[in-house]
Amino acid sequence: MTQTHSLPRGILFDLDGTLIDTAPDFHRVLNIHRNRHGLEALAFPVVRQAVSEGARAMVKLGFDVSEDHPDFAALRQEFLDLYLDNICIDSGLFPGFAPLLEDLDKRGISWGIVTNKPRLYSEALLEALGLASIAVLVCPDDVTRTKPDPEPLLKAATTLDLPPSSLWYVGDHVRDIEAGRNAGMKTVAAAYGYIPGHDNIENWSADYIIRQPQDLSSLLMAS
Repeated sequence: MTQTHSLPRGILFDLDGTLIDTAPDFHRVLNIHRNRHGLEALAFPVVRQAVSEGARAMVKLGFDVSEDHPDFAALRQEFLDLYLDNICIDSGLFPGFAPLLEDLDKRGISWGIVTNKPRLYSEALLEALGLASIAVLVCPDDVTRTKPDPEPLLKAATTLDLPPSSLWYVGDHVRDIEAGRNAGMKTVAAAYGYIPGHDNIENWSADYIIRQPQDLSSLLMAS
């Protein structure tokens, strides 16, 4: 937190596990899904670590099947339908982000989201949370290559009409840091996110590591 740096002109966030805590709803939905198939509930910490990998990871975890299993596609669609119906029961901004986003708006720092979450679910979630009017939202539907490729981040920079070098990207997965670096942005690793126990965030080579959202505020104040 002691590095010297210039104030970013914009900040881009990953969605699940970085800006919004969606794990409680993923946990609920996966256990509803398992219950339908006669399976016992999984513990929250087990599910939380897999959320950043999306619906495919949820199905693999919940049903111990690989993507080439004959039932995988049907299970995935059933999970997605359940998730859309339960997308924002307990999901919300991580504590500390509401005032931080207000501060960004006051400072004139643009902010938006670049996610590997499909637009249907991203928009439904943001609408439910009153965040539908953000400056930019880039989803897999909008690009030909997803993170860790830099294409989504570069598209967001173009939409904001800002040079990538003036932007920070915040994420809780190594692919986020790789994508941000490849796009020429400063990278911020969110250590509070959905990081598997075997992963060491110190090895991601992010420009900064934040342990809580308030640490991002501290970085901005030091700019």
